[in-house]
Amino acid sequence: MSDPLAAARRLAPRFAGRAATHDRDGSFPVDDFADLRTDGLFGLMVPTHLGGLGAGFADYAAVAFELARGNGATALVFNMHASVTGALAGIPEAMASALGVPDEFFTARDEILRAAAQGAFYAVAMSERGAGSRLSKLTTEYVREGDAYLIKGTKSFVSGSGQANAYLVAARSADDPQTVSQFLVPADTPGIRVEETWDSLGMRATCSHDLHLDVRVARTTLLGGVEGLALWFAQLMPHWLVASYAAVYVGVAQAAIDACVAHVSGRGVADLPWVRARVGRADAAVAAARLAVTEAARRVDSDPGDSETNRWVWRAKLLAGTTAADVAASMLEAAGTSATRRGNPLERLYRDARCGSLQPATSDVCADWLGIAAMGGDPDTDGSAPRW
Repeated sequence: MSDPLAAARRLAPRFAGRAATHDRDGSFPVDDFADLRTDGLFGLMVPTHLGGLGAGFADYAAVAFELARGNGATALVFNMHASVTGALAGIPEAMASALGVPDEFFTARDEILRAAAQGAFYAVAMSERGAGSRLSKLTTEYVREGDAYLIKGTKSFVSGSGQANAYLVAARSADDPQTVSQFLVPADTPGIRVEETWDSLGMRATCSHDLHLDVRVARTTLLGGVEGLALWFAQLMPHWLVASYAAVYVGVAQAAIDACVAHVSGRGVADLPWVRARVGRADAAVAAARLAVTEAARRVDSDPGDSETNRWVWRAKLLAGTTAADVAASMLEAAGTSATRRGNPLERLYRDARCGSLQPATSDVCADWLGIAAMGGDPDTDGSAPRW
């Protein structure tokens, strides 16, 4: 399969047809992920020499936008997988070597990526209750024991929990609390337990249940092969932790417009001037947000880690989250009370879109980061609270 964007466009209507059932039941879209696997999209970010599609961040953003037009929950979980594979594939070898990454890391990394191209699915276990996604506030701890690590803690909002082949787990060193590391823990590791806690307002089909860990893992599961890289990576190259969500929520916003147009056309009210005006404003808002996402993605591919690139990354997330919520609310008002009934696509899209501003980094955090940058400060160090 050589055209991932064409595949995403072809799959989106299938996802849309299943979305209502998964939203109602809070069930994981297993068939959607079978389709993604069949079309090779788990290997989207994997280099071609490892069997993948060799996509860049801009390619990912275009694919995520289309998938979200079908089902935002499916696209959001796919984003988590892409953030793992994309981050691994995107680490420049020269930079990794400068950080002291051992040679065996590259072999382990290639095995992880090759497995993804063959259909392995990875989930992210970073957030915790009371800490959110702030890596510096995590309570999950690890200790080294010979050639192994012992990891113990509980993760929340683990999208795709119980479905993934492995989890990217963030934890702090028990010996040095300032050191935060990440481990790719196989899902069949003894001591992993999924607690089905997810019953949310929106993005219900992500099945973002709690994940309890009391595990012993091999040294090779340490991402990067060096302890303490998590905070460094979050600050230097935040696109996978921040802007990867943006394309998803812009896609959800576009789906809300599409659903509104279909609804008002079917009810014979599409010629009302205030309905047309709302759709027109929504169209302009989504187009503007998508341009911001596109610009951020273009810069990530051409100049990752650059200060101006990172500024666009935070802009993209802020605009995507606020635009999705505003557009979905306006489209629901344009469609009228009948669209608020359970089972109506707009009712689901309204709830899904509302989650965009809450997804880390939240819109308030993004706005504060951008405000400090606009005033000439360093947004990673000058805030009153740590970003990560």
